[in-house]
Amino acid sequence: MHRTRKAASAARTARLASCVLLATAAALVGCERGSSDTAEATATGPNGCPAVHARAQESVTRAQRTDIPWGGPTSGPEAVSGRTIVYVAQTMTNPGVAGAANGVRDAARVLGWNVRVIDGGGTPAGIQAAMSEAVALRPSGIVIGGFDPDSTARQAARANAQGIPLVGWHAVPEPGPSRQPDLFTNITTRVQDVARISAQWIIADSDGRAGVVLITDASIPFARYKSDLIREELATCQGVRLLSVENIPIPDASSRTPREISSLLSRFGDRWTHSVAINDLYFADAAPAFRAAGKKGSGPPFNIGAGDGDPSAFQRINNKQYQAATVPEPLNLQGWQIVDEFNRAFSGSPHSGYVAPAHIATAANSEGATTWNPSGYREAYRKIWGK
Repeated sequence: MHRTRKAASAARTARLASCVLLATAAALVGCERGSSDTAEATATGPNGCPAVHARAQESVTRAQRTDIPWGGPTSGPEAVSGRTIVYVAQTMTNPGVAGAANGVRDAARVLGWNVRVIDGGGTPAGIQAAMSEAVALRPSGIVIGGFDPDSTARQAARANAQGIPLVGWHAVPEPGPSRQPDLFTNITTRVQDVARISAQWIIADSDGRAGVVLITDASIPFARYKSDLIREELATCQGVRLLSVENIPIPDASSRTPREISSLLSRFGDRWTHSVAINDLYFADAAPAFRAAGKKGSGPPFNIGAGDGDPSAFQRINNKQYQAATVPEPLNLQGWQIVDEFNRAFSGSPHSGYVAPAHIATAANSEGATTWNPSGYREAYRKIWGK
């Protein structure tokens, strides 16, 4: 999907004293402070950034393919029996966290394992309490579901001391094992790939001429890292202006997002052509404010979520209701991978090393689906497990 979007006429140049002028771009990027920061720059001509735009188009075309064959493991230990997994969730109101938990339940049923989900409620105290409860249960394994393990360092250390393996989902920035904190492995797409392709979608969709709002949760290191990478990629295109960086904690999204969106619409008007958020859920909360302002569901602004691709995000995309695209996590697959990684840990085998590819879902390629997962993963894991 490569629609031509005409950016607003050249805007006056303004600068906040605390901001840094990026030497590699003619756009002035907003510095993050509290809820939002703004910066404006003059677009650099009618063609945006031709070379960067061409590369972005190529990358987006590849990422929108749906005929992705299974690229994960095809061998591993047979299933062990009689295990109990506790999934500690950052908050089950986060659709990505909840989707991965459902995938764990789905896969565990195949193996006859028990799964218990403990909801941390999105607060530091709640997550610590949930993790303490999980360790006290002395399960076979614990999932760190979408929060920084360092925030529960004492509980994680107790689990390690008791020989309870920890598997993370979006727990640290990189996929694979971690030693500090000590995780058997961490399940996530590569944040670099997700950040890059979401920014490239904006560059491609706008012909390199966009006014962008970026929404993040700076309290989560993973999310902040992702938004920093998005900013870097957007800055490669001279015609893209980062208008604002909105720092809205995920637990506060339902209350704060509508107010912030209304303020942004008042401040930027038609200069705001595209948005990118580190999680799709922000656009569910943004929809009432867009609607109240008379904005069409099909845009502008044209909104892309850099994760997690839950069913509600697909519904907004397919119905053209204030979201145009998402870079979805294959949530059900990742739940199955979590179970497979635990099975490897219980069997004394190394982690699988599998990392799911980044994908872009739009109304044009989702064909009405409400999730995205590479094909063949269930069959592959069942074969490995002997089930």
